Amino acid sequence: MRRPSTLLLLSLFFSCIHSCFSLSSLYKGSSLSVEDESDHLISSDSSFTCGFYKVGTNAYSFSIWVTNSIDKTIVWTANRDRPVNGRKSRMWLHPDGTMVIKDADDSTIWSANTSTPEVDRAELLNSGNLVLKNPSGRILWQSFDFPTDTLLPLQLITKGKSLLSSSGRGDSSSGFFVLHFDSDNVLRMMYDGPEISSVYWPNPDFDLWGNLRTSFNSSRLAVLDETGLFSSSDKFNFTASDMGLGIIRRLTLDFDGNLRLYSLNESTGLWGISWAAFAQECNVHGICGRYGVCVYTPKPMCSCPPGYEVSDPADWNKGCKPKFKTSCDSQQFRFVALPYTDYYGFDLNYSTGISLEECRNICLKDCSCRAFQYRVGLCYAKGALFNGRRTPNFPGTIYLKLPKSLEVQEPSELNKSEPICNSSQGEVVIGSSEMFTNGGSKEYTHFFWFALGVGVVEILFIATGWWSLFRKQGMPKEGYQAISDQFRRFTYAELKKATRNFKEELGRGASGAVYKGVLGDKRAVGVKKLWNVIQGEEEFWAEVSTIGRINHMNVVRMWGYCAEVKHRLLVSEYIEGGSLDNHLFSSGGTNPANALGWNERFKIAVGMAKGLAYLHHECLEWVVHCDVKPENILLDKDFEPKIADFGLAKLSERGMLGSNFSRIRGTKGYIAPEWTLNLPITAKVDVYSYGVVLLELVKGSRFSNWVGDGEEEVGLRSFLSAVKEKMGGRDDLWVGDFVDFRLGGQFNWKQVTTMVEIGVSCLEDDRNSRPSMSVIAQTLLACE
Repeated sequence: MRRPSTLLLLSLFFSCIHSCFSLSSLYKGSSLSVEDESDHLISSDSSFTCGFYKVGTNAYSFSIWVTNSIDKTIVWTANRDRPVNGRKSRMWLHPDGTMVIKDADDSTIWSANTSTPEVDRAELLNSGNLVLKNPSGRILWQSFDFPTDTLLPLQLITKGKSLLSSSGRGDSSSGFFVLHFDSDNVLRMMYDGPEISSVYWPNPDFDLWGNLRTSFNSSRLAVLDETGLFSSSDKFNFTASDMGLGIIRRLTLDFDGNLRLYSLNESTGLWGISWAAFAQECNVHGICGRYGVCVYTPKPMCSCPPGYEVSDPADWNKGCKPKFKTSCDSQQFRFVALPYTDYYGFDLNYSTGISLEECRNICLKDCSCRAFQYRVGLCYAKGALFNGRRTPNFPGTIYLKLPKSLEVQEPSELNKSEPICNSSQGEVVIGSSEMFTNGGSKEYTHFFWFALGVGVVEILFIATGWWSLFRKQGMPKEGYQAISDQFRRFTYAELKKATRNFKEELGRGASGAVYKGVLGDKRAVGVKKLWNVIQGEEEFWAEVSTIGRINHMNVVRMWGYCAEVKHRLLVSEYIEGGSLDNHLFSSGGTNPANALGWNERFKIAVGMAKGLAYLHHECLEWVVHCDVKPENILLDKDFEPKIADFGLAKLSERGMLGSNFSRIRGTKGYIAPEWTLNLPITAKVDVYSYGVVLLELVKGSRFSNWVGDGEEEVGLRSFLSAVKEKMGGRDDLWVGDFVDFRLGGQFNWKQVTTMVEIGVSCLEDDRNSRPSMSVIAQTLLACE
């Protein structure tokens, strides 16, 4: 009885050995069948699986996916555009060494082109790399050399290798977005669609230097390492927010054109985004097709402008189509204005120093002109309308050329419908909505004209700045690049003379002292002498060069820097009104006559939100301020706020967060819980600080005075709990009790309620529950 049992056990043991071995390797003459769901390869650490993957009804691709991800996320596909039948199809490692995929009719769909008798086996490595090896283990072919839309750690991007996005149709087929090394050795992303090709990353508004790239290194090499560090031969690099070993990561060019780094939470099987090339997806070109406009509601949505309708609601790559037939009779057209809207590229001509009417006539007389964009003095006639986007901070207006006979509703409020497309792999995707409603009310019309008026004021402000900058030098370049070129290096002797040997001190903080100065061109400036700066001149330049490209009406403009021997100084515009704390807390103490009025307070809240939204989402590099407080908010003579003091800020090249912030701390009373918990620092620390300042604007006193000194955490939670309870009740009389008594009841009830609600939401312990600054800005603007 013992012998049969022993033989049976031995048989089962060796069968198990063979079975376990075959899971990670496939030898010559063997195949994997599409009909057997268990017929696949698994890496020895079980991180990756390779086999046939269902991508549609009776449609399968031969793919590699992450085993423990909840949606079995694909990281590589052999036949992404030619799926095979669900019956009789197979992957065959031919005796001559060729690896092929056969369809049901035995036709070859895909081949690895490795016809050599040296091939011994196919093996799936722990890195997710499918390889063909010879008997001695030397790799003869690898899937890492033929990436699809995903780059895994230690997988190289080189000359001739690129990432191509998926289509987003629910299968694995190819899309239109490409990441590759261009002919000038620079790593770029572009939309390569059926009608146009357009580079959108790095920022096309800047040259190589402006994007902190170089074209001199011709090695064309980029790689993501196992700790989450990405580096490229053109000097582009970033790190994962959760940088460290032991995490499964993937860098994927998603179907919406955004490049994102994902980290897997193996306990839940869900992916988290640890870096993204774009915080605002509407900056991706081609995403909404011809005529389409990408808007935030607050999620990014594709929309059609007045006079146009969606071509295919299920496929926004097809964009919009006109509701009219074109003609060349200039007498039959009119123009509809779309404020804050841009269609990038396809300029028929570019004119400077002309009026709006002259710009209009240029487009009216040109049969091929579809629209024109006008910023005061600058005219761009558009021959085609692609890459449309709308953002509150864009300083221009598009004027659509439409037939007079076509009845369209003037642009009003956005219709906030849900996206029709969703992604299981990302947090934000492009969907569909109607940008401009067909109906409208008097309230919406008033809102539109008010918003248009605000836009004109902002445009005039920016134009005045441009004129001041260029009146002595002409107009050397276009747009943002011209402004960024005004940032320059000063000598220490120049700044010593400008400040009269640093005579008039405006203020000081932990990072340095600020002095008033007057440059040789009569510009009043603030000169900040930085303390304890240890970087060399080149490192210091690399850091402040990003500051020099920041340009927003609610952010203090930087004019230059000085780096000589031990001296490190920053030169900025001079703001005559002083800081917010002097107006809000110190002006007359309890004297109502000297208190900031409600209109000024709301204006400051809106301006701060717009400035921080720009820093977080729209400028060339992500900027986390890290020390938002009233002392760092300067006010001009019209009480327009300017965010200042980047001495404590850490500039991040798209995601270089985490341990780099360990030495930076904000100000007590304004710092987010992440600081004390040693969590990775993100832009949400600024959201927390903004929430404190927002409540202080309403209350008129220091936040620390309400929550109790010495028991700050307990006092804060008690305060927030009480406010939330009042907000949830039916009686809103609490609002009047919360507002600064010095206002004497002169305030906007709805604006106060909105500001308090936003402030409370900003102070959530869970940073993921806090709103983004772009959402806050839009919410406040809606109350304006």
